[in-house]
Amino acid sequence: MHIVSWNVNGIRAAVKKNFFESIQKLNPDVLCLQETKAQDEETTQALKPLEGYHAHANSADKKGYSGTALLSKTSPLAFQTDMGIAVHDAEGRIQCAEYENFYLVNVYVPNSGQKLDRLEYRKKWDSDFLNYLKNLEKTKPVIACGDFNVAHRPIDLKNDKSNYNKTAGYTQTEIDGMDNYIDSGFVDSFRHLHPDKVAYTYWSYRFKARERNTGWRIDYFLVSSLLVDKIKSVTIYSDIMGSDHCPIGIHIDV
Repeated sequence: MHIVSWNVNGIRAAVKKNFFESIQKLNPDVLCLQETKAQDEETTQALKPLEGYHAHANSADKKGYSGTALLSKTSPLAFQTDMGIAVHDAEGRIQCAEYENFYLVNVYVPNSGQKLDRLEYRKKWDSDFLNYLKNLEKTKPVIACGDFNVAHRPIDLKNDKSNYNKTAGYTQTEIDGMDNYIDSGFVDSFRHLHPDKVAYTYWSYRFKARERNTGWRIDYFLVSSLLVDKIKSVTIYSDIMGSDHCPIGIHIDV
């Protein structure tokens, strides 16, 4: 199975930037999108030209903000949204598709904010989301993919020292959150296969960051340890444009 995850930074904008050509080229069995910035019906409408997929959208209560979408060639056995915790469930950040041998969770983890004003909330989110994943794992292994909004190690961002504890996505609180996922048995699949490879998935639109490759790796496939031996490849498609993030993909025998 080929699963692709992509923070599109607004689906209605993305579909005007070679989005369909890119997806056709990648040809995923499942496509997980984050930051759709559209209501359910607007997301469904924008994705209509993508034929052959069962589409599910989860939008935020606030219009033009956050949101996720999951498109699958095979209809999932079951589908659910959100964590079931009111404080987290108004922003359309989680989708869970159940397949025969695993759960696939599409997630757009909250950003801690420009002034780190959401850092405490983010800490709570990470803790609750990990509990949510471990609860699913009691039934079947889990693949969680999406924008986790954290660079886990110095290798995962260009300017680690100048950003540490100053910039959202690279504070010790957020790093600890990712440590907790890993310590509880989830595997960062890209880093598992490519321990020393420098590769980024996000570049700011400012300061010609992409041109200079001043990036961050904040998009992940976290995989239950039971599935690790089934991973065939994990790819960062950094040449695909259309967002401030690029798509990432996993080929896995499930």
